[in-house]
Formats: sequence, C-alpha cells, structure tokens
Amino acid sequence: MSLSRSELDQLMPSTRAVHAGKGVDAAEARPTAAPIHVATAFSYPDARMLDDVFEDNSRGYVYSRYGNPTVRSLEQAIAVVEQCDEAIAFASGMAAIHAAITGVAGPGAKILASQDLYGATHALLRTHFASINMETHFVDMLDLDAVRDAATAIQPAIVLAESISNPLIRVTDIAAVAEIAHGAGARLIIDNTFASPVIIRPAALGADLVVHSTTKFIAGHGDTTGGVIATSSRFAGPIREQAKLFGAVTGPFDAFLAIRGLKTLDLRVRQQSRNARKIATTLTQDSRIERVNYPGLGSAVPDPLFLCEDRGALLSFEIAGAGREEIFAFMDALKLCIPATTLGDVFSLVLYPAMSSHRSLTPEQRHAIGIRDNLVRMSVGIEDPRDILADVNQALATATG
Repeated sequence: MSLSRSELDQLMPSTRAVHAGKGVDAAEARPTAAPIHVATAFSYPDARMLDDVFEDNSRGYVYSRYGNPTVRSLEQAIAVVEQCDEAIAFASGMAAIHAAITGVAGPGAKILASQDLYGATHALLRTHFASINMETHFVDMLDLDAVRDAATAIQPAIVLAESISNPLIRVTDIAAVAEIAHGAGARLIIDNTFASPVIIRPAALGADLVVHSTTKFIAGHGDTTGGVIATSSRFAGPIREQAKLFGAVTGPFDAFLAIRGLKTLDLRVRQQSRNARKIATTLTQDSRIERVNYPGLGSAVPDPLFLCEDRGALLSFEIAGAGREEIFAFMDALKLCIPATTLGDVFSLVLYPAMSSHRSLTPEQRHAIGIRDNLVRMSVGIEDPRDILADVNQALATATG
C-alpha cells in the first residue's frame, strides 16, 4: 500500500525523498500514447494477489523480465498486424530467431534452412545449434522440388526461411513451402523482417512462427534494437516461458520506440517501396551495374504472396568488374546514403555483405550461395528518389572511374 501524505510527513527527510512521488492516479484519464512503464517490479494491495500473479503471469505483472505493460502493448500490436494469436518480444532479432527454433524443437532435431539466410542466422545454425546436435541442411528455397526431396529425406522438425532473403532479395513461396513442411511434420519459421507485415503476412500463408527484427522496419528510425515472434497460442506459451528463463527480453524504452514506429509502418514502407522500384529500374539501365536483385523487376513471383503492389524497400546490385577496393570507394563516396550495418530506417542505407552481414561465411561459402564480391545491398529510405539516385550515380562514378 502507498503511504499517505500525512504518513510521509512523519518520516525522516531521507526516507521521504525515497518514497515520495511514486506515481499519480490518473483516475478516468487515459493517455493517448502507450506509457513507458520503467519499473523493475510491481506491487499489489495484498500478498494473496501477488501470489496469484506469480502463479499465472497473464493476470498481471510482478517483474519486468516476466512481463511489462509497455512490452505487452508492443506484443499485442504485433499480434494484430501479423494476424496471429500472440506475440513475444525479445531484445534483438537474433534472440527471437534463437527462441523460435528452441521453442519448437530441441537437441537432436533436424533443420531444413534456406541457403541464403542472413549471415548471423547462418552462423547460429552452423555453430551454436550444431554444438547441441541440431543438424542443419541448407537448400535453395526457390527450388521446390529440392525442398520437397530434402524434407522427405531428412524429416526435419523445422523449416526456416526468409520471406524476402538477405541479401539476394529472393522471394520464398511461403504457401508452397508451408505445405511441404507440414507434410513432413515440420514447423515453418519465416523471418519477415525484409518484407514487413505491409508487404507479406506469412501466418496467413501457412507459417507457424513469424519472426521480425523490430530494429528494422517496425521501429523504422534507427534508434532502438529488438525482435519479436508472432505465433499461435499453441507455441506462444513455451516460448514466453523460455524468454522469462533466458532473460533475452526487450526493455520498456525499446518497446515504446517500436510501438511508435509501428504506427507509421504502412506509410513508410509504401513510400520506401515506391522509391526502391524506381531505383532498381534505373540501375538495370546503367552499364556500370552488372545485375540488380529486386522482386518488382518482373521475376516469377507468385502474386498471392503479396498484400499490395509494393515489393519492399530492399534491393541489391552488383557493380560490374568491382572488387573489395572498388566497393569501398563506392561506399566512401556516398554523401546522402549512409554505409551502415542495418536496414529499414527512414534514411537510405548501403551495406557490403562480404564485409558485414555475411562476414562469418568464407568466400567459398558466399560464392556458393550467390553472394559475389561485387554485391552491394541497399535499404531505400523515404527521401526523394531523385536525390538517392544522384548520390548513387556520383559514387559509382568515383568507384568506376
């Protein structure tokens, strides 16, 4: 119970300073934005109520590692936009990927994964999960016959893919892969970070768990780090317990920033996608560019995958004849676009996969996947596309002479 003013007045000055100002009852007023609940722990009027919440955390909050009202607001919002029963927030996208895998399978399980996953996910599978006897088989997810053959042969517990792959921007036929996975008795995990719920909604196509790095498009402003899993009630309980025990939970400030970003997700992604299409189309006509990877360039992508005409804000391209030094020169010459190891922000970003996102792979492993040494990945922002193109053009001129 809180101390009254008269009770506070009877205490020593140092004690009054500690216990005064613990909170104000807002009565019937409700804030229009989600409040940031920074408290580590929560108290109740009596011990019996506290005991009830310890027994069942869904009844309230006792400790922020177990659950926090601001974090719960984010989880509820993600569940709504991904049209899933529940969502569980984590401290990063990689923590979410880890929890998604361990939430549905354990040591000894086999994983069938897309060969061109994000480099850190690739490394997680090859190192940590391999060390606990979880064997991963990599396959070209666009080759459905190969996926079907591999699923039949190894009987995986998990099939893991990205809706739009990093960094080759290849689009997974989620509905077809889901059918194959479920036919083999596997759970399908889809990393939907590159697409966002604006472009693709994997759960509606058969995915069992949908993962996001909320650091990227969902938060969208380059000022927070986080991850989330959206899934059914069947899987949410064990994953939430795992998050509580492992402690890889997001904090209230990060959750608040992700909630704020989510409100403008649709506006940002649609503008970024329109910009990306213009830039990708223009680069295909540039003799200095050997190849452009972007879903909106007429590739054979099943239209039912997409929720709208937009195809996302990510593209990648190969600079003709370039190697490491030429790519570095290109990145150093950029003035508007920012060379940084992230994506999905309101400003345009470029990244050299061989140096950053896929650094953990050997050159041979990268080349086998299709990530060549002249490949640049670009996350297009909301700037005017003419300014973005002008900056890319002058940087190409510097890099290629």
